Amino acid sequence: MRMYDIIRKKRDGGILTKEEIRFFTEGLTDGSVPDYQAAALCMAIFLKGMNRDEIAELTFAIRDSGERLNLSAIKGIRADKHSTGGVGDKTSLVVAPAVAALGIKVAKVSGRGLAHTGGTVDKLESIPGYRTNLTDEEFIDCVNRIGASIIGQTRGVAPADKKLYAIRDVTATVDCLPLIVSSIMGKKLAADDDIIVLDVKCGSGSFNKTPEISRELAECMVDIGKKAGKKMLAIITDMDRPLGAAIGNALEVQEAIETMKGRGPEDFTRLCEELIAGILCLAGKGSREECLKMAADCLTDGSALAKFREMIEAQGGNSAVIDDYSLFGTARFMYKVLSPVSGYIASADTEGYGAASLLLGAGRNTIEEDIDPCAGIILEKKTGDYVKKGDIIATLYTDREESIPASEEKLVSSTRFSDKKPEEKPLILERVD
Repeated sequence: MRMYDIIRKKRDGGILTKEEIRFFTEGLTDGSVPDYQAAALCMAIFLKGMNRDEIAELTFAIRDSGERLNLSAIKGIRADKHSTGGVGDKTSLVVAPAVAALGIKVAKVSGRGLAHTGGTVDKLESIPGYRTNLTDEEFIDCVNRIGASIIGQTRGVAPADKKLYAIRDVTATVDCLPLIVSSIMGKKLAADDDIIVLDVKCGSGSFNKTPEISRELAECMVDIGKKAGKKMLAIITDMDRPLGAAIGNALEVQEAIETMKGRGPEDFTRLCEELIAGILCLAGKGSREECLKMAADCLTDGSALAKFREMIEAQGGNSAVIDDYSLFGTARFMYKVLSPVSGYIASADTEGYGAASLLLGAGRNTIEEDIDPCAGIILEKKTGDYVKKGDIIATLYTDREESIPASEEKLVSSTRFSDKKPEEKPLILERVD
């Protein structure tokens, strides 16, 4: 078997066999397939696509390319939640402790962020002392004792995906549905959870700009998860506006804490409740209505917050941040962005808002780049709000004073104003199970 023939076959629209896909992923992992041939196949897949069977085989090959986490020592039902990424998305920080407080184990392996937002690991590491590099034994012990643990990706899990993503990143093939699905689900299936709930973003702040693309992505991931024997649910959610008011790592952790104190932003709280309820339903805890009530109660009665405190302490962090946000540190510069006109905020280019936060230091351009945990944006006004000229629409936080003008310009230019109040758009667009 030759990579040349596999590339040509896909270039001409052919359907790859299980053996051909395994040959590629094994060669990618052990180095026998050079990067230039892997890049050629990525572009062929980008242009010609893959059918559901091919995507499933690529997913399973990525899953099997390295170590698979053995979580059998964890007692009870294990659940995970994954988001396809979005501006202001910090739901894992609330969902994991809430679900654990309600009796379901969460052993979550998360990644770092690339481009305009930090990942879940970046957010947690803004908590002084918080360790995301636990050993397997420490990880399992935390889940058994506390009920939940979130750690960074281990080197041995899905090595084919790490190499493939690096190639996609420099060949303009990141936004390719077969490669997105196999990357996400390959890693998720290697973690061997019983339940997986997916938050599939749709809109300007997502790879998936249309409901049709989001639905196809959700259906494909749910189908593959079920083939692997998992209980699956995907919730398609709006990302034509940032989620909540906070964009930036420490700022987002603080907003998550506020949500577990029962006073979070309405949109963010609603989505957390939906994701928590989705996991509870799949675990057989009750009807959707009953599970939604349990989720809402958990975020107001202090049980989720108490569990988050335990999680922080179990992983070496300073849980006093829950009561004293100054312990996160403070950006040296704070700048108020004023509305240039009077009118309604009709829409936002959410990706543009993310780019504005990146300029301030809240994201990274390369995986090696450091993130400033205190940098970010607090949105004072969002889509649908009426503002007068000169009203504060956002506050910027950064240590890079020189970045403020460009960030302000990007945020304002990403905001569209109108004399008419925009039609309200639902946060939850669709459920796929």
